[in-house]
Amino acid sequence: MTQAMKIAIIDDEQDMRQSISQWLALSGFDTETFGSAEDALKALGPDYPGCVVSDIKMPGMDGMVFLKKLMSVDSTLPVIMITGHGDVPMAVEAMRVGAFDFLEKPFNPDKMTELAKRATQRRRLILDNRALRKELSDGSTLMKKLIGASPVMERLREDILDLGQADGHVLIDGETGTGKTLVAHALHAVGAKAGKKFVLLSCAANDKATLGAKLFGPVEDGGGLPALEEARGGTLVLEDIESLPQELQARLLSWMNDQGNPPDTRIVAISNLQEQGKTCEDVLRPDLFFRLAAMKITLPPLRQRGEDILMLFTHFSEQFAEEYGCDAPQVSAQEAAQLLQAPWPGNIRQLINVAERAVLQNRRGTGTIASLLMAESDDQQPVMTTEGKPLKEYVEAFERMLIDNTMRRHKGSIVAVMDELCLPRRTLNEKMAKYGLQRSDYL
Repeated sequence: MTQAMKIAIIDDEQDMRQSISQWLALSGFDTETFGSAEDALKALGPDYPGCVVSDIKMPGMDGMVFLKKLMSVDSTLPVIMITGHGDVPMAVEAMRVGAFDFLEKPFNPDKMTELAKRATQRRRLILDNRALRKELSDGSTLMKKLIGASPVMERLREDILDLGQADGHVLIDGETGTGKTLVAHALHAVGAKAGKKFVLLSCAANDKATLGAKLFGPVEDGGGLPALEEARGGTLVLEDIESLPQELQARLLSWMNDQGNPPDTRIVAISNLQEQGKTCEDVLRPDLFFRLAAMKITLPPLRQRGEDILMLFTHFSEQFAEEYGCDAPQVSAQEAAQLLQAPWPGNIRQLINVAERAVLQNRRGTGTIASLLMAESDDQQPVMTTEGKPLKEYVEAFERMLIDNTMRRHKGSIVAVMDELCLPRRTLNEKMAKYGLQRSDYL
């Protein structure tokens, strides 16, 4: 569930700060109060999860000095200033310095609530974007997002670490929904260019003229730098590389030839070619294809990842259960087999959709996972992959999922897991070792 945003209230008058605090608390905000700007500065850091409401006229450090110091700590922090009658020019100056807005005493409490809502909404967006940028520059965080213990995923992570340290251009291909853009982010984040620019451009989202301008320039007024210039020294990701017109393929190849070796800017091309019987090699100029495909990563389809399917389903269903404030569905042995046997033409993207709908069904107490998989099939029949697996694989995958889910539910309590699954300590330890499950991950 989304946590309430905080609001720091600073006023030297106790009655005023308490009345503001009580009103905003009734409106659903998490408030904290300070009797002076000096005390507030000690508690307000650059990632403060909310906004600030401050009086202007205060003894010691006044609101204007306080505002300037806050802006030097974090210029994006929303600050609502409270001013007395006749101090409107000062409030206007506060807006120039960086205040979010101001209220003139006596103010309407509903107006205060409305301003606080807008300020905290902006703050949440800023912090979310900040966290996303940090996440997309953190190689270890991104590698953890590549969930899976199957041999193909172990190999994929090794390839990313190896190619991430190299200098050459890379081609990423694979079926739709397998996570190719995530892998492109990871390649950048684990390599030497991690601190440099990461620019993404879709070749399928623009006509030839627009794409040429966005890629090579000149960009229309106010449009910023062309992608190749913006990504200089970093990584440029070209999604849907198969949609790049032949004329622009030639210009891109010429630019790559001028880069020298190693190239200053790395190209990561992503192929989403879905045309039956054709590969990226069939639609790109041979010389461009071989320049890009000297380093190539092919993402495995979900149906080839075995027990990863159950691991991913558990991961995403728990995420959605937390978001919707309900319990995640408990998967039976039959449902586990159905998940493992489904062909997953939409791969991870499709599995995420099924996991969310399963959580919503479970919240209502209706429906089954089988019905969701059936709904994904055009002919409304249970769909199963033709890539059969030995019974032992199904049993082991379900066993791993069951132990994993039970450990999560009991927060790593070995005794509770032993009791629920009727397993002796030694057997549970052996199975956890077999499936790579560690108690410390659940504490």
